[in-house]
Amino acid sequence: MPILNKDMTLCISLAARPSNNGTLFHNHLYDQLGLNWIYKAFAPTDLAQAVAGIRGLGIRGAAVSMPYKEAVIPLVDHMAPSAAAIESVNTIVNDNGFLTAHNTDYSAVVELLRNQNLPPSLRTVVRGSGGMAKAVVAALAHCGFGEVVVVARNESAGRKLAQAYGFVWAPEAADGAELLVNVTPIGMAGGEEAEQLPFTLEQVAAARAVFDVVAVPAETPLIRAARNAGKPVVTGADVATLQAVEQFVLYTGVTPTGEQTRAARAFMLANTHTG
Repeated sequence: MPILNKDMTLCISLAARPSNNGTLFHNHLYDQLGLNWIYKAFAPTDLAQAVAGIRGLGIRGAAVSMPYKEAVIPLVDHMAPSAAAIESVNTIVNDNGFLTAHNTDYSAVVELLRNQNLPPSLRTVVRGSGGMAKAVVAALAHCGFGEVVVVARNESAGRKLAQAYGFVWAPEAADGAELLVNVTPIGMAGGEEAEQLPFTLEQVAAARAVFDVVAVPAETPLIRAARNAGKPVVTGADVATLQAVEQFVLYTGVTPTGEQTRAARAFMLANTHTG
């Protein structure tokens, strides 16, 4: 890591409960590639002021996490197709004061669904209706999944999301789902629901695969339960890695090699503390 200096380029993340994942991943890649860049995580007390700071201070880019993925939309200048299509933002790129919003979650989930060879015929339940849920549901639709239930306590948001892709809403997850996807903060370190499960153990046991977007800890209660039941899993750390690589390219214009990406992921996982 270079010594802090006036010419250093800054990237940041904005989250209500920031983790070290992005900080570790991006800074490790900067170091490997010899870039005079630095990445810092923030928990903004005023989102509008934070985004104004990106513009006014010349911050090159910002990752956007829960619960700000939709709230930042009126604060940017342009929505790239990846963000506009699903009305959800996870990346802001600053070009000389012009802020463009992107969504790299969507492409990451599409790639993971394909890499895991999850057949689109699976009966799927997605729990959640926020910005990340929009990316996941859109990715499922893109990959040909047809039997998807969106489970959300917010009926209005849940129905709107489900109906946008020809799916259905339900207030609770019914038994019989073959693919379980958690897109809520349940299981996230540091929260009131850190030790809770978004699905029952019986539902996990009956599923064919489990997907949890929560990245910290990498082994959430849901992922642990799925592994104990012998189920294939997709973790939040998997999503975090793929979407962060795309962010890195958007910020720097540099595409890291597979070896560099694996090294950054290993560093991130080895040094992330669940606190």
